[in-house]
Amino acid sequence: MTRPLTFAIPKGRILDEALPLLAKAGIEPEAEFHDKKSRALRFATNRPDVSIIRVRAFDVATFVAHGAAQIGIVGSDVVEEFNYSELYAPVDLDIGHCRLSVAEPVDAADEDQAAMSHVRVATKYPHLTRRYYEARGLQAECVKLNGAMELAPSLGLSRRIVDLVSSGATLKANGLIETDIIMQISARLIVNRAAYKMRSAELSPLVEAFRAAVGVQDAA
Repeated sequence: MTRPLTFAIPKGRILDEALPLLAKAGIEPEAEFHDKKSRALRFATNRPDVSIIRVRAFDVATFVAHGAAQIGIVGSDVVEEFNYSELYAPVDLDIGHCRLSVAEPVDAADEDQAAMSHVRVATKYPHLTRRYYEARGLQAECVKLNGAMELAPSLGLSRRIVDLVSSGATLKANGLIETDIIMQISARLIVNRAAYKMRSAELSPLVEAFRAAVGVQDAA
């Protein structure tokens, strides 16, 4: 008997917006999924052929790329950062909107970047950060942080950060200003390429269900 499909969804900011889309696509997690006291990470759904795992956003891409999960939802920032060849991102879900931006202290925003050849940046997106600065002829030394990025400039860890920005309120509260937008972000449906070929009879209808739920075409 074929094992149920494993659907990886992210904890955090995307989750609340993703659940209505899951429901529209015909997938509803068991009651324990909504129990905030539950420590479970894997859940049954209303479909015997689909189970859900709830993991960190960055781990969604890894689980799906390596075939531990066959399908998932994750931000386009994660898709671009890891750039796994094993991932296919067929649907822009039009949720989880924010942007990946460069920010720095207000008093540093007018520095002459033309005079620099090297920058030190705190971020959890080293690949995207290096690519952004390389395109501008600068070498980026990336200090990898997983959170509290806004503290880095005030504590002397780096002058700049690259992080997700929504309203900008957190930046402002920490004396930072957004100086450039690297990319606009939205959540994507991702599928393991090998699984999409081997289990197309199961995965193709799911992909089409999400396309119908959001009314969009392919988003490569």
